[in-house]
Amino acid sequence: MKSNKKILGLLISSSLLLSSCATYHMTTQSLIEQLADTQKEKKVTVLVAFPLFFPGVVTGNSLREVKVLDKDEKECIIPVTNHTGVRVTKKDGKRKTFYFNTLIIQDSIITGKNDHFIGTNIKPINLNNIEKIELQK
Repeated sequence: MKSNKKILGLLISSSLLLSSCATYHMTTQSLIEQLADTQKEKKVTVLVAFPLFFPGVVTGNSLREVKVLDKDEKECIIPVTNHTGVRVTKKDGKRKTFYFNTLIIQDSIITGKNDHFIGTNIKPINLNNIEKIELQK
């Protein structure tokens, strides 16, 4: 019985190590430039909990991949999916995390969604108040 628990613990810890997320960063200017030619689009996500289906519809950007920098300042291109998260750190130290594919810039203000189902908006962030932008895939 103890060996089964050890094996289970080893499997769980191994899978957590292998599935850790890489963190990337980008400048505010890079974000603006990459989103300049994108369009707003409806994003539909369906959660299936048989026999129920829960459709979620949110508006976001049409970006499919984004250029970012890794921890060594090396440029990388990562795909934008429903799981790509963005964390914006403001100059006052407050952070806001939401989904990158829901991020929209309009009139020097960033908006986005906390989820893909209800479409809860984040509190808008002024581009001039941004200290750091980080992404996780």
